[in-house]
Amino acid sequence: MTRTLSSCAALLLAASAFTAPQTACAQAGPALKKAAIVEVDARAKLVQEMVDSVFSFAEPGFQEVKTSEYLTGILEKNGFTITRGAAGIPTAWTATWGEGGPLIALGSDIDGLLGLSQAPGSAKIVPQVEGAPGHGEGHNSGMPLMIAAALAAKDVMVRNNIKGRLMLWPGVAEELLATKAFYVRDGMFKGVDASIFTHVSSGFGTGYGNLGLNGMVSVEYTFQGKTAHGAAPWNGRSALDAVEWMDAAWNFRREHLPLSQRSHYVITNGGGQPNIVPGVASVWYYFREKDFKSIKDLFATGNTVSEAAAQATGTTVSRKVLGYAAPNYGNKPLAEAAYANIQMVGMPKWSAADQTFAKMVQTENDFKLKPLDSQITPLSTPETRGGANFGGSDDIGDVMWTVPTITIGFPSNIPNTIGHHVTSAMAMATPIAHKGAVAGAKAVALTVLDLMTTPALIAKAKDYQQTVQFKDEKYDPALTPEDKPAIFLNTEIMSRMRPKMEQFYYDPSKYGSYLEQLGVAYPPIAPK
Repeated sequence: MTRTLSSCAALLLAASAFTAPQTACAQAGPALKKAAIVEVDARAKLVQEMVDSVFSFAEPGFQEVKTSEYLTGILEKNGFTITRGAAGIPTAWTATWGEGGPLIALGSDIDGLLGLSQAPGSAKIVPQVEGAPGHGEGHNSGMPLMIAAALAAKDVMVRNNIKGRLMLWPGVAEELLATKAFYVRDGMFKGVDASIFTHVSSGFGTGYGNLGLNGMVSVEYTFQGKTAHGAAPWNGRSALDAVEWMDAAWNFRREHLPLSQRSHYVITNGGGQPNIVPGVASVWYYFREKDFKSIKDLFATGNTVSEAAAQATGTTVSRKVLGYAAPNYGNKPLAEAAYANIQMVGMPKWSAADQTFAKMVQTENDFKLKPLDSQITPLSTPETRGGANFGGSDDIGDVMWTVPTITIGFPSNIPNTIGHHVTSAMAMATPIAHKGAVAGAKAVALTVLDLMTTPALIAKAKDYQQTVQFKDEKYDPALTPEDKPAIFLNTEIMSRMRPKMEQFYYDPSKYGSYLEQLGVAYPPIAPK
């Protein structure tokens, strides 16, 4: 679609030649931006090493031990001060640098997904370790991008005596939607002036307003009954019956819930063996809705259904909130500034090998064929989205309702692969992922410089949040002071899987890329 550029965006495009004078709306001048792009390009090798290393660690939520140790080590060597254990979460941290001026937060997720181990550079589904976690969402690329952007912006700021502060932070256990609300509650973003977040995509863009992503509550219900011999079940009260009653009742209730809701569950404990009436059973629900009140109403309905199931089966029920995510809302002034920088950077230059591999992945897995994009994604606005509800969630929403925030999607994956699936891991330690992360780092670094050099941009971002975003809603999470981060999750599976996974860790001191270490041709040689 052809779009008419705003006068500010047009001026920024003109400045991309780095010869035009700085304009009032262009924020950082072209010389500063040229220098930042040079600094990011100088770190392209570091980006590749970080992307490949985090991919190889493949750690799921709350178990990102090696990932966090590795990333904070790089930041510490580059002059950042590390504070570990943020919000009481062992793998969470902040990395801060600078003095005076604005405080800009840069974040991205770092966790993998259970059961999605996948050999990179393969168009076929080939687990590296059967049953192990993997980066089937591409979270291995975001923090490497942010680190490269931060180091580039830092160097430009130092050389040009630009005052300002940076705070990098990781999205721990995002796939469980289990930490950012706790970050906010713990005050991590106190004093932050603006926030930039990144998420992997096959496109390159950003947006503002209600982004059509639902908020949600993650909650586990545990029923307590009474055990008995399976041959004399009248002596017991089955907690599993209560779980099944709840699930059946919820599925009947769905018909009478708003179309905007999404809800799903898994039975996390169904008992021990068939001839023992289960005395304890648990079921884990996600309740998703479009706004704060609707989230709370849906959660309350789930609680009522759980209590009814307990009464029907002669059991009792308790619940534990495992996570929370607010609806997503992007900041317009920040999005417009970042989008102008995305236009300046443009899409990566894809090689014939990149396009060949993308086509192989799509063909092998019966996806619709679509080449890697050559054009950036149009700016996403409330008008272009038309009130669309995409159903999914991202707990960056909690940060978005705390400080002016945007999400930049960067082009490190292949079009038409499936999210939360091994096909979304196939490209994530290949040149496609590396190039996309470098492009994203440039856009972030340029936007950081805009924020550091233009107080009016931060003022406009804050005004938009107060007068537009907060006009009809305020941040109203479902967390209580008693709710704690579920840091126990995934502990058991990683105790079993980590020893098997360690043999696949990437060693950049010996190999130029992870594909080289694994002996993978790129693109793979197609079978005859």
